[in-house]
This record gives sequence, C-alpha cells and structure tokens, in this order.
Amino acid sequence: MNKLHIYTDGGARNNPGPAALGIVILDENKKIIKTYKKFLGKKTNNQAEYNAVITALRISKNIKPSPKEISFFLDSELVCRQINRQYKIKNPELKILNKKIKEIEAKLNDKHISLTFHNVPRENIHLQEADALVNEALDEHKN
Repeated sequence: MNKLHIYTDGGARNNPGPAALGIVILDENKKIIKTYKKFLGKKTNNQAEYNAVITALRISKNIKPSPKEISFFLDSELVCRQINRQYKIKNPELKILNKKIKEIEAKLNDKHISLTFHNVPRENIHLQEADALVNEALDEHKN
C-alpha cells in the first residue's frame, strides 16, 4: 500500500461540552479499510478535531503494509491551517495537541512516510461519514 486517505472529524455539543471523534480511513483505491469513533468527554470543537487527527495518526501506524503517504482531510479550516503552520496557535491546549501531531509526524518522516493535511468542504461524502461517527459516539453516551 502506497497511500492512505484519512478523513477526520471532531465535534462537541454546547462547545465546550460532550465531545467525540470520527475517522474514516481509505486505501489508495479509495476503498474504506477502517472506521473508528470515540467519545472524548468534555472538550471544545477544536480539541475534538485535534484529537481526531492524533487518534488517526496512531491508528495509521498499525496499518500494514506501511503506507508511503498519508493524506488527511478535515473540515476544520482553523485546525488544518494550524497544523500546516499557516495560522499561529494562541490557545495553550491546542498548542499541546499540535505538538503531539508534530512529534508523531517527525517519527513517521523518519520512516519515510509523508503527511499532508487538506481542508475540504463538509459536503465531502467521507467527511459526512466521519461526522456521522461523531454523532453516533455522542448519542451512545447521552445520559
């Protein structure tokens, strides 16, 4: 496998509030090979978006054979541009989460695996699937 396409979404109800993440991973032929959802507890939307990327990176490290390229697709312009160093990060919590991404990225680069991060519209079918996973995880944890 040469390339993975990863669609991530994170969301919080009442921002901050109950939050979750959703991940859809496709192979180079754009066939879904894995989906994942997780309830995160109380977070902001941006924290949930970052956690989705971090979790997807951790999952992708275990996919065999290892890809040479991983392309991420997010609907959060802010998070995508912060990861791509186009926007400064003022929030201390987001700085910590961004640093985790950069640490994982460095380890993957050492293994000659390149990462790219793209901002795409919410209307993208795979982002809609990731969003549905977020909502499923949130609905499963309603009190």
